[in-house]
Amino acid sequence: MKKEKNTNMWVGIVWNCPDMKLLLTTTLLFLLSASSLLHLLPLRPLSFFSTTCTTTTTTTTTSPPPPPLLDHPTIINNVTVLKRSFNTHGSASYLFIQMGAYRAGSNSFAVVGLGSKPLHVFSKPTFRCEWVGTHNGSSSSETVDGHKILPDWGYGRVYTVVVVNCTFNTSVGADGSGGSLIIHASDGGGSVERFPALVEAPGTVFDVGPPEFDFVYCGSPLYGNLSPQRVREWVAYHAKLFGERARVVVHDAGGVHREVMEVLKPWVELGLVTVQDVREQERFDGYYHNQFLIVNDCLHRYRFKAKWILFFDLDEYVYVPPKSTLRSVFAAMEDYAQFTIEQMPMSSKLCHSADAGRHVRKWGFEKLVYRDVKRGIRRDRKYAIQPQRAFATGVHMSQNIAGKTQHKTEGRIKYFHYHGTIANRREPCREFSNSTELAFEGSPYVFDDTLRSLAGSVKRFELKTIGPRLQRTRQ
Repeated sequence: MKKEKNTNMWVGIVWNCPDMKLLLTTTLLFLLSASSLLHLLPLRPLSFFSTTCTTTTTTTTTSPPPPPLLDHPTIINNVTVLKRSFNTHGSASYLFIQMGAYRAGSNSFAVVGLGSKPLHVFSKPTFRCEWVGTHNGSSSSETVDGHKILPDWGYGRVYTVVVVNCTFNTSVGADGSGGSLIIHASDGGGSVERFPALVEAPGTVFDVGPPEFDFVYCGSPLYGNLSPQRVREWVAYHAKLFGERARVVVHDAGGVHREVMEVLKPWVELGLVTVQDVREQERFDGYYHNQFLIVNDCLHRYRFKAKWILFFDLDEYVYVPPKSTLRSVFAAMEDYAQFTIEQMPMSSKLCHSADAGRHVRKWGFEKLVYRDVKRGIRRDRKYAIQPQRAFATGVHMSQNIAGKTQHKTEGRIKYFHYHGTIANRREPCREFSNSTELAFEGSPYVFDDTLRSLAGSVKRFELKTIGPRLQRTRQ
């Protein structure tokens, strides 16, 4: 009885102890689970003492870094001096970063890229051009000095834009014999990098025919959270303005997100728009997302494909008066290598009171109808160029052309600038007015419905051309 009483007392103590009860319950559940899993294991003998484990060891042999140069005494002119050492680690910038290389003629080429700006400012880097081809079954080589052009007007940062022009004394490879353009890039201090810039396969004949396009738009790099609706409006407007023999080149530096791509997609399918992914250039610190690099590459890429190339932005709308057409205006400019276009600065906030309450459904250039008329301000101009007459180009005009420039284009062509609207995902109308003249945020404005009057025809053109697929586009 005493033994049974002690046993019952011990069980009671254990059961009434919460910690012990939890431990026993957990242990019991574990054993039950383990017994269930044993039925699922494959039937094979188990030996905990004869299991063979194969271990593969990979040994990577790396050469140790060279020892640093040490300071040491040396004798100069019978005087003992301490020779100091300078140990280099890494590379601050690249000598040259190639984006594209293109033929500029039967005997000339253009290589477009970035170079170290400090190197070009404080040293004398050079480029040597070599054409390695075949003639009558044997290899041949010709070498000339390259002519470098720095077209970014000093705006470069860590990198500056470099266009290398290679002009040989005779025609090279234009007959379809094939060959390679080799660039020998020197840093001006004795170091030379040799790399192939362009390779032409045998059978590639250089033959300049009529341009495929009357107009090519070379856009600056797009970045940020852009408004799909503003992009939609811009493309539809200029698709109607340019006509069928045109190409719109969009450079995506991060701004062509999914919604913007949905807007561009129908026009890409029609062949009007082409999108280039240039996001990798963000690795290289140049001016404004390497804007000068992008426009120069586009110039040379479409040199023989376009009769005219236009350079302006996606918040700018080119306009010609009703009694003329874009083709008639450009035909009158054929004697000039390039011409600039006057700016009409529009408010990105002011709308007319007549649109209040229904302004959300209207397009941007339809409801932003007030123009800034402040005097004494130099307004940026944009431009168009005949690419075969240019060696390099800029953002607002080219300084490297063969021919004349026309600036007096007032009354014949202009562009309306809705600054900042392309990057605004909110409704642009912030103030409403029914005045024809007013002062707003320190600037005088006048009512200007020039583009507003074209909105209906542009909307009908879009609907007829690509259907209703973009009707639900968001801001």
